[in-house]
Amino acid sequence: MSEAAVIGSAPGSGRGLAGRRWANFRRNRRGYVSTWIMAVLLLATLPAEFIANDRPLLVHFQGDYYIPVLKDYPETAFGGDFATTADYRDPYVRDLIRTDGWTIWPLIPFSYRTVALDLGQPAPSPPSTDNWLGTDDQARDVLARLIYGLRISILFGVVLTALSSSIGIAAGLVQGYFGGLTDLLGQRLIEIWSGLPVLYLLIILASIVTPTFWLLLFLLLLFSWMGLVGVVRAEVLRARNFEYVKAARALGMSNARIMTRHVLPNAMVSTLTFLPFTLAGSVTILTSLDFLGFGLPPGSPSIGELLNQGKNNLQAPWLGFTGFLALAVLLSLLVFIGEAVRDAFDPRKVFR
Repeated sequence: MSEAAVIGSAPGSGRGLAGRRWANFRRNRRGYVSTWIMAVLLLATLPAEFIANDRPLLVHFQGDYYIPVLKDYPETAFGGDFATTADYRDPYVRDLIRTDGWTIWPLIPFSYRTVALDLGQPAPSPPSTDNWLGTDDQARDVLARLIYGLRISILFGVVLTALSSSIGIAAGLVQGYFGGLTDLLGQRLIEIWSGLPVLYLLIILASIVTPTFWLLLFLLLLFSWMGLVGVVRAEVLRARNFEYVKAARALGMSNARIMTRHVLPNAMVSTLTFLPFTLAGSVTILTSLDFLGFGLPPGSPSIGELLNQGKNNLQAPWLGFTGFLALAVLLSLLVFIGEAVRDAFDPRKVFR
């Protein structure tokens, strides 16, 4: 029977399906704890500009308030000589503000592109009180670049997984439900499309145009949607011959409603098993491309670029260790959370 049919006849169904799923999610202690850790990580990375920035959060000068983190102000606004955007790390500008005002700085007074000019030693420099994780070979703060890089990796992985999974599930659902010529043509298309050399195509395109976040996402989406098609197709081929599906057809229910309400819930159990690996793979492929130099534009903060710097600067082990630990922790959290979500949506565990 379908999950919807089971729910309608189950004892104690008044608790609600959402409550039972949440209870099952919490029973997976590893995934539940990982969710809280990921929430803290998101709180520290999504508002990265307010955590790590070379601009003050708030400036009070001569009775007026300024928010440099959100808006550009000329140096003349603080009594300077030039009408260009104020450099708040410049000692001259700091002294101007300090004479008749005050500033509130972020926790980390560096952005991902800020070059530290007062290191006192060649870059990359080791961790210090100013640069908690040291600097890279271009004298940029590693912690600031790590925060911005984690944000890009998480957002890229989530968006790519959501889009590719939606396309893959829809394609597998249509192929498995209708079968016949639709299934045959779909399988042949997937076989041809999956045989294309994805890495070579990305390298060729990267040499022609400069990849951006959205362009890289689109290029990877063209090939990443096929991962779930086979799983969904196999489950739908099995579920379409169940008695309740035949009964729904006999009652005149439309194919779209049968697929989404009766067939798809049975296929989602196996599908959700693969989602954490799809999400981890999305983060990994972006890291790999950045490591090889075919990912985001040069200078963009990323874990792959940090790992590449660690490879090129073996005398600075903090670069490699930081990139490795960040990637390992991120992938582990994503997999643990995915396992908990899979358990929560498993209809066999709803009433336990």
